[in-house]
Amino acid sequence: MTLYWLHLTTLSDTAFGRGSGVPGLIDQDVAIDKDGCPYLHGRTLKGLLNEACAEILYALDPGNSMPPGWIDAADGLFGRPGSRRRAQGKLRVGHAQLPEDLRRAIHHSSWDADAVTDSLTTVRQQTSLKADGAPEPHTLRSVRLILRNTPFVSELNLSDELTDDEKGLLAASVLGLRRAGTARNRGRGLLHVRIFADEVSSPDAASGQASEDIDNSTDLTCDWYATFFQKKVCLS
Repeated sequence: MTLYWLHLTTLSDTAFGRGSGVPGLIDQDVAIDKDGCPYLHGRTLKGLLNEACAEILYALDPGNSMPPGWIDAADGLFGRPGSRRRAQGKLRVGHAQLPEDLRRAIHHSSWDADAVTDSLTTVRQQTSLKADGAPEPHTLRSVRLILRNTPFVSELNLSDELTDDEKGLLAASVLGLRRAGTARNRGRGLLHVRIFADEVSSPDAASGQASEDIDNSTDLTCDWYATFFQKKVCLS
């Protein structure tokens, strides 16, 4: 099994919603682990990557003339809907969590879970407005958001080595994943996402770029994407 790492940084306040809240306090909460750290479920993250991949394939196929290589690459990564286990994709995506060293420090600290959550998130209120600007009755809602510049790391487990086409399409899907979470079409959930060869390298939270003390050669995204881009240009 081959292991890579997906590094995500929130560039705007983000709501990785869990579909429920805290009665009387928060209408929509984010997924929180036992130590109070927010995270994004692996199934959700894989679904977002699959969605980005589907949008790319659709953009490449305006006349229903998609070369079979890209379809095979997508099936190799994500599998086919309803397929049996042996026909499932190679890609397994873990939860997107805070970097391990930070989670370890939090776990061994004296902070309680609520204090950890409050330090990494904020609660915003929102309401619907009438045409005249007055608030609609009974529409006030509280939503918890993960603060911008929060880093996350997710394991990418591959059951087999990727082909060059699969690497290129995965990198293109990662670059195409720019927003996630609730209200991502209204300014929230902006992300910076990259594929790394190891776990320790992570984007600098303030700039979305690799820190100066990080070996940028471990960032595989651009190299893998070059395969996709060159082939796409040749096909066009």
